[in-house]
Amino acid sequence: MFEHKVPGAKLMLLAGIVASGIPVSVGAQSASPAGQASAPAAAPRFNADRVPRRAALYYGAVWGIDSLGVKYTESGEIVRFSYRVLDPEKAKPLSDKKLEPFLIDPQAGVRLVVPSMDKIGLLRQSSTPEAGKSYWMGFSNRGRMVRPGHRVDIVIGNFRAEGLAVD
Repeated sequence: MFEHKVPGAKLMLLAGIVASGIPVSVGAQSASPAGQASAPAAAPRFNADRVPRRAALYYGAVWGIDSLGVKYTESGEIVRFSYRVLDPEKAKPLSDKKLEPFLIDPQAGVRLVVPSMDKIGLLRQSSTPEAGKSYWMGFSNRGRMVRPGHRVDIVIGNFRAEGLAVD
């Protein structure tokens, strides 16, 4: 019946599977009834870098902002924090020139500040916020202590966004 010698237990198992009519896939892909290869089942998607829904609702309701993001620039010398304004009145403290913003990275043990450039001034937007517009600020990352994948906190006066992932 079989060309190869198979130990008794394995032979019985194989014979049972064949007799039961259970389809056994030998290749990496199985054919669908239409004769096309079926796609593997997609794993549930979870993006650990995204701001959790409850936090996003909080930032929108209390601070009038959404779409918070922290990006590592190509040179690595600047880390950019950005957000979009939903409610200009609530978002005013984020653009207040009197409040000094900080980026805190507990993993690296550093606190970054917004640098002031000679001809440009502070690397942040401080104009009156408008609904629907995006705003940003750059934090000096001299020594490249903050790296992509780190979780950081942004602090501007009473505003605090915690655990944002650096992209």
